[in-house]
Amino acid sequence: MKLILAGYGKMGRETEAAAVKRDHVITARIDPAVKDADASSLTHAAAAKADAVIEFALPEGILDRVRSYAEWKLPAVIATTGWQQHLPEVEAIVRESGIGLVYGANFSVGANIFFDLVRRATRIANLFPEYDVLGYELHHKRKKDSPSGTALSTANIILDESATKTRLVTDRLNAAIRDGELHFTSVRGGYIPGIHTVLFDSETDTVELTHNVRSRSGLALGAVMAAEWIWKRTGCYKFDDFMREKLSGV
Repeated sequence: MKLILAGYGKMGRETEAAAVKRDHVITARIDPAVKDADASSLTHAAAAKADAVIEFALPEGILDRVRSYAEWKLPAVIATTGWQQHLPEVEAIVRESGIGLVYGANFSVGANIFFDLVRRATRIANLFPEYDVLGYELHHKRKKDSPSGTALSTANIILDESATKTRLVTDRLNAAIRDGELHFTSVRGGYIPGIHTVLFDSETDTVELTHNVRSRSGLALGAVMAAEWIWKRTGCYKFDDFMREKLSGV
């Protein structure tokens, strides 16, 4: 495939490396803030030479960019975050134009496999009330948000599937947890890219599921795979839809 990268920072460069490994060609690198990008904005001429665009950019201007992708019939992977308040407008633009678009908060294939395992394990644990479920996540000392977005996604999966957990607690506890509370704690320090763990614990043993991030390349790979998937499709999809199709029958 011929791909455009919208955003050529750290994630744009990781995406380029992942795309080249899968024998794709980068036809344009777009970024107004990076000197070695090919251009500061996307043009119709550049779009006409590509099969799809992968975007790791800032949320500002998302609607204008999606309108351009739609006008130029360019399938898009939107790995940019922080724009979900505009989702209804994006869906309308995609629907009216007939292009294909994939968006998501986490394009890591490994993280999404982890989500699916947590979902299945929670359903199984419902059959065995002896097991309590809890979770924790660890990140580097410079991470500003707590809990992480991945932790919240994991916790929401548990709350959706659990027969006993109905409320998420992420604060420090100075008392025993109450019935129905799911405790998911956060630790910050060092240089850890990201570790998320869910425990199913009983008096006799513990079942532990962990996703341990080693680099950003997993996000880049997922975005490239999403571009391969959305090419020649129409409609607006979550990355979850791609993963669900991949995991169907498993």
